Amino acid sequence: MNIYFGNLSYKVRENDLQGVVEEYGEVSSCKIIKDRETGKSKGFAFVEMADDAAATKAIEELNGAELDGRTLVVKEARPKA
Repeated sequence: MNIYFGNLSYKVRENDLQGVVEEYGEVSSCKIIKDRETGKSKGFAFVEMADDAAATKAIEELNGAELDGRTLVVKEARPKA
């Protein structure tokens, strides 16, 4: 399952986010979206987990949780239009 993480602090790194999500299960990939020109974080990321049950639990428990002073928005990612 692909999970969307929004409202991330610009200081959060991919390995920080991956560490948080790994508490719920194995992470296949973790990608913080960055601005093409500046290389700075845009404040959101996508995390892929192989186990849908673990992903659902991560979404339920991390949505609304605080990471680095920001309240996370976590939900199942929608496919690209």
